[in-house]
Amino acid sequence: MKKLLTFLSIFIISFTVYLSYNDLIPSNSKKIDVTRFSIDNALEHLKVISKKPHYTGSEYHTNVRDYILNELNKMGLESEIQDQVVTRFCCVGTNTSNIIGTIKGSGNGKSLVLLTHYDSRHHASYGASDAGSGVVTILEGVRAFLSKNTIPVNDIHLVFTDAEEIGLLGAQAFVKNHRLVDNIGLVLNFEARGSGGPSYMLVETNGKNGNLISEFVNAKPGYPAANSLMYSVYKMLPNDTDLTVFREQANINGFNFAFIGDHFDYHTSLDSYERLDRNTLMHQADYFMSMLNHFSKIDLSKLDSDKDFVYFNFPFLKMVYYPYSWIYPLLIFSIILYLFVVYLGIGINKLSIQGILNGLLALFVSLFVCLSVTVILWNLISYLNPDYIDILHGFTYNGYYYIAAFIFLNLFCLLSIYYPFFKNNSGLDLSVAPLGFWLIVNILISFYLKGAAYFIIPVYFVLFSILLIYFLDIKSYKKMIIWTALSMPVIYIFAPQLKMFPVGLGLDNLFITSLFLILVFVLLLPIFSNIEFKSQIKNFTLLTTLTFFVLAFLNNDYDSNNKKPNSILYYSDLDTKQSYWLSRNENLDEFTSQFFNENESIKEASFFSSSSKYGTPHKQSASAEFIEFKSSKIQILSDTIIGNKRSLKFRVKPERKINKINFTTDDPFVLNSMSVQGIEFEIDKSDFKIDPGQFLTYYFSSSDKDLTIELNFEENLSPSFNLIETSFDLFESEKFNFNPRKDYMMPMPFVNTDAIVLSKKIEL
Repeated sequence: MKKLLTFLSIFIISFTVYLSYNDLIPSNSKKIDVTRFSIDNALEHLKVISKKPHYTGSEYHTNVRDYILNELNKMGLESEIQDQVVTRFCCVGTNTSNIIGTIKGSGNGKSLVLLTHYDSRHHASYGASDAGSGVVTILEGVRAFLSKNTIPVNDIHLVFTDAEEIGLLGAQAFVKNHRLVDNIGLVLNFEARGSGGPSYMLVETNGKNGNLISEFVNAKPGYPAANSLMYSVYKMLPNDTDLTVFREQANINGFNFAFIGDHFDYHTSLDSYERLDRNTLMHQADYFMSMLNHFSKIDLSKLDSDKDFVYFNFPFLKMVYYPYSWIYPLLIFSIILYLFVVYLGIGINKLSIQGILNGLLALFVSLFVCLSVTVILWNLISYLNPDYIDILHGFTYNGYYYIAAFIFLNLFCLLSIYYPFFKNNSGLDLSVAPLGFWLIVNILISFYLKGAAYFIIPVYFVLFSILLIYFLDIKSYKKMIIWTALSMPVIYIFAPQLKMFPVGLGLDNLFITSLFLILVFVLLLPIFSNIEFKSQIKNFTLLTTLTFFVLAFLNNDYDSNNKKPNSILYYSDLDTKQSYWLSRNENLDEFTSQFFNENESIKEASFFSSSSKYGTPHKQSASAEFIEFKSSKIQILSDTIIGNKRSLKFRVKPERKINKINFTTDDPFVLNSMSVQGIEFEIDKSDFKIDPGQFLTYYFSSSDKDLTIELNFEENLSPSFNLIETSFDLFESEKFNFNPRKDYMMPMPFVNTDAIVLSKKIEL
């Protein structure tokens, strides 16, 4: 019987883990109600949109814009292009072309915005997932919605923004300049940070989320994947979306629906039609249709709330949520109940003080060993695989194998640590100290990370399980199966988070997976202490660990499906007539070695830096042949002095096709104001200090022929700038002769590469 119950317990745990992942996303094998939404139609749109890279200013960008506009017209929607020069932050600008379509509602309340962006990341990404998936979800979803001949109550605006990838500029243009903004009640934004996996819901609000969460539940999404911890973490990261602009600058509530699986495709040439996970697209479709059907007919002016909710997805119930006001009562009562359970257990000889102390020792050893092994081993793996440092987002192609390997490695460590303790202590004794540790974690959460306050739920399940065990007069191995059944909710809630963090944040964060696994494992000690075949199970986890590490090793090479990122650009200082090859690769390969001598030490190019999402400097530099390129001409349009203020207006006229212009300065100075193309940068005070380095970036759109800049500053200043112009046409230029990339290589994402960069000083 004990052997049978052991198998049953292991099966229940394994099935619960499987269920926790399976419930997050639809698949072809599961029914999904996306009434009249055709995945095939959506994919036909995607095939066109992701045919070529379509970053702002590229030739195919215009084709994609016209295609979307034509599809809106075919559906009979009121549509328009919002052409608007826009500036944001300090300081970036461009000429955006937002696409806007409108479905008139029968009421006169607040309107609903369906939001995504249609530009891809410059310059090599095909943008199938980010955010072609959002574009086709909206196009096909609206077609399906209109096919029912239902007139919505609320006006619905389809907003396809431009220039999201270069600073959320299209959203800025819409929020700051479009007449529709004043009447928007809610925004649904569809995004991607990978090419697969479940789509997570993230709330965006300046206020409380109570009504947003309750209405999200009322919309009845088939596969809600959300918890309040994810949004708490999201708010800490430097990863904004277009929806952030709506929240920050117009105080408009919204939902993000974004997937992060297969993160290795993000912003790369592998973000293609073929690699977008069809189940993920179905998940976006499920969200879209349920949200559209619901929010198109309710009063969107009542979404503000005076309550914040803790929330998480749960089987059958779909979502569980409760107000923040419950956090402290739940915490306080759990502490009281914990103390009572411990006191009672000692009093009725169900717990021993020595066993509790041994449990505390085992917990500390587990935390130290597992976290240390995880961090040290991953650092060793990274050291032995120096190419990993050139994967800037930190998630390798064999990353899923590494996650599985480290999960089973930690399981092996935990079983090895606790095995000697099981011989002289009951699982109940050993679980008491870890339960106290959970309470300490929850106390910290209640002050610093309220979104994770659902961590109190496992505490209650364990406390009630202990009370039940106290009063059940059955053999310990039978209690094991009861504990297993009562632990299913805990496993279901936390199992997906073992994978989510290293996928979304990079494999450097495998220690988070280790920590979560320890936290869950120590709550299951009464199970593991009573199972048969302890040694065999421990050996199985070791064998599984080795298997996944071997699979990671066997899948460590690059090929046409898993491409090696590398970067190269040609930089030329026109004043000194010196040119250089520059790369952000730490390690040379067959392609980059033709530009650099691999026997030389790495030399950072401190004389020039360009944008990099992760702040990566140029790691390689080498002298190159100076080649004459026509550089932009500077024309002074006006130069006037009023009082002690100087107003300088000048035009930059490109002499070749360029994609962006940067201005840098070597000396700090103070500007009273600055404008590009007649649009002034917004500043919070009467002037702002310009520090040495880059202070202005302008991306050329297809409609820009030149760039007009106006500066206002003190009369006695004579600023000196560096004008840096960049074109993404290194591989198309006939002035160079080098071997192209191999089939297993691709341009490095998140940085400027495959570019010709010219720099010269200008005195004004």
